[in-house]
Amino acid sequence: MDKIELKSYAKINLCLDVKGLLEGGFHEVEMVMQQILLCDDVTVCWEPSVGRGLDISLSTNRPYLPVDERNLAYKAALLMNEQFGTDMHGKLDIKIKKRIPVAAGLAGGSGNGAIVLHAINELWKLDQRVSDLCELGAKLGSDVPFCVMGQAAENHQLKKKFAEDPLACHCALATGRGTELKPLKGLKSHLVLSKPPISVSTAEVYRGIDEVTIPSRPNTREMIEGLEKGDLKTVQKNMINVLENFTLKRYPIVVYTKNNIQSTCSPGAVLMSGSGPTVFGLCGSRDEAKAICEQLRKVNKESFWTRTTF
Repeated sequence: MDKIELKSYAKINLCLDVKGLLEGGFHEVEMVMQQILLCDDVTVCWEPSVGRGLDISLSTNRPYLPVDERNLAYKAALLMNEQFGTDMHGKLDIKIKKRIPVAAGLAGGSGNGAIVLHAINELWKLDQRVSDLCELGAKLGSDVPFCVMGQAAENHQLKKKFAEDPLACHCALATGRGTELKPLKGLKSHLVLSKPPISVSTAEVYRGIDEVTIPSRPNTREMIEGLEKGDLKTVQKNMINVLENFTLKRYPIVVYTKNNIQSTCSPGAVLMSGSGPTVFGLCGSRDEAKAICEQLRKVNKESFWTRTTF
């Protein structure tokens, strides 16, 4: 039996704009995605056999999560089997230790799908590039390709292999439906995250955003320039997520969470990630992030202190 243990990292959106509708019902987005250290642990075991076909088993430490085709990690294994498994017979056993909150705007499920692509690429010695795995990941979900890129850059088992691959990065500009990605210099910052005890449907938020007024939008070009120069003021000025215009009105508890974090973090340094409901705040130090997190946990159990990857 061969085994690989990898980290499946979360992401935040430093800015997020919705530009319009694309064919197929997808929204056209323009956003900067940043990987963070908060992660799930994923172990994948491969046991070849002389029998025919592939047997996939999936388990997690969250009993409410599906462990079949409804789970992106399981879907990723099916996709790799479809693409490369003609001569592969045996059992794939996937175990996921979840830390990243579910349905939280942090790409936890997308990251699990992405890391299974990486794991099978290693176990089956397929030698696929980051671009190849991103192309496959786009079939699973819009956030999966970015997760593929970030995981290639941060997992120590993968770093050497992808050291010269320009797509192995911690931060990227995402356009189109979120799968057209350009590597960027990332943000170096400690941060806190807090998820209210609700789940938010991404589909609901994107349906709703078409019906609300958007008073301000991020200047993505300025955001990128701020990241390149390490200019935190410019970054914070453009930390705008237009999806807040729906989610904050629909879910007052997200407003409450954001106000809690804003009362302790620097002005302009607090934003909802993705479609929500998780809110993050940039912090000046590890100790500051840890202290703020301890206060947030009195209100929201799923609060974390972490930092960006770089």
